[in-house]
Order: sequence, then structure tokens, then C-alpha cells
Amino acid sequence: MAEKLEAAKVLYCGVCSLPAEYCEFGPDFGRCKPWLVENAPDLYPDLLKEANEKAADNVSEKLQSVGISSGGADGAPSPSQTGGTSKKEEVKRLPGGKLKKKERQEVIIEKVVRNKRKSITIVKGLEQFGIKLSDASKKLGKKFATGASVVKGPTEKEQIDVQGDIIYDIVEFITDTWPDVPERSIFFIEDGKKVQAG
Repeated sequence: MAEKLEAAKVLYCGVCSLPAEYCEFGPDFGRCKPWLVENAPDLYPDLLKEANEKAADNVSEKLQSVGISSGGADGAPSPSQTGGTSKKEEVKRLPGGKLKKKERQEVIIEKVVRNKRKSITIVKGLEQFGIKLSDASKKLGKKFATGASVVKGPTEKEQIDVQGDIIYDIVEFITDTWPDVPERSIFFIEDGKKVQAG
């Protein structure tokens, strides 16, 4: 007589509902990690090491913030206690210790010709001045009676594409409509060179 086979017991993830060994291929492995560390530590030993290292880092950071060095030597409170920030916190660093350069606030206007006759005026950088690009594209479309839309450019930053050659008229419109944008921070791209407007 043949032996009866028992059904395999499968552990399903409580977050993504996939079998636990397939969570890493699921849509959101980052959210599954805490659940897997608690319920299936033997499947992903690397996650357990990661969790232990993070816990150790958190404990060491808490100890450093509570340490004796938090007050000044003469009893004066440190800058973090007075509400000020130190220079070390303000500087952002990239991997490798390189300093991150702060982006200059500038609006770049460029004309692109397609199909020999049709041209598109591209406006980049308005969002740096606190201007909503969707509102700006509507205003540009109404003012110049053309189509204007917000699209992602080649650098994955949003820009406004306006149909037609309005490159020289647009500077006056931008400075009149949004006084926060000074004319000295508006640049044209002509023949691959950046030229200041005005």
C-alpha cells in the first residue's frame, strides 16, 4: 500500500501575501523585510544581520547624543540645545565624502526645432522659485495662445514645453507674472551656449 503524502506547509508573507521565499521578487521587498526578520529569519540570514547592525547603530547614536559631550566645557549649552544647528549638519555629503553642490536658482529657456518648421520653447527651472509648473503652463498657454504642457525632460526633471518660437517674448512675461524671478537669473541656450537674457 502506498504511503500518504502530507501537504507541504508554506509560510506566506503577512505583507505581500507571497510565499516567504519569494518576497524578494515581490513588488515591495522593503516593506516585507521587518516581517521576514521576525517570522522567517532562517530564510534570509542577511536581513537578520542587517537588522542587528541597524539596531546597534541606533543604540550607538542614542548613546552619543546623551553623552557627556552634549554640553559645553564651561557649562554652556551646545548649539543643538539652544536651537541652532551646527555646520556639520548643514553640509550634505554624497557617498565617498564628496560635498553636494547646491543648485543655482536659474530659469533656462531653450528653442528646439522639429520637422524643419515647427519649434518648441522649453522652460526649465521655474519650480526652483516656488512656482507650480502646472499653473505656469496654463498661464503660458493662455498668454501666447499655444499649447503648453509639463513634461519630464531627459534629466528626469520636469519642464514646460510651449509650442512655437516665443523665446524672446517669454522673458518679459515671466518677470511680470512672477516678480520672484529676477531677470538676471534667466538664461537662453543658443548654439549650445548659455547666454544671459536681457
